[in-house]
Amino acid sequence: MTSDFIINIAENGIWTVLLVAGPLLIIALGLGLLVSIFQATTQIQEQTLAFIPKIVGVFVALIVFGPWMLSHVTNFAYQIFSNVHRYIG
Repeated sequence: MTSDFIINIAENGIWTVLLVAGPLLIIALGLGLLVSIFQATTQIQEQTLAFIPKIVGVFVALIVFGPWMLSHVTNFAYQIFSNVHRYIG
């Protein structure tokens, strides 16, 4: 195994993590911002109010983006296993 091969695997792994986690994090960030604006305008200072919309939003996003996320992770795993066999044995 060369250092270029290891760096390429690490780079692809980082991009895969960013692509898979990105939609969920963006939705949680957007919902948190909307709830914060709602709390600021209505002067409701309940700390737990932000958690329920985030949990529901991330759950719905996981249902919507789940197959796409799973395909990216399985493609990455397939690439790793198909390339590593050349360097073992």
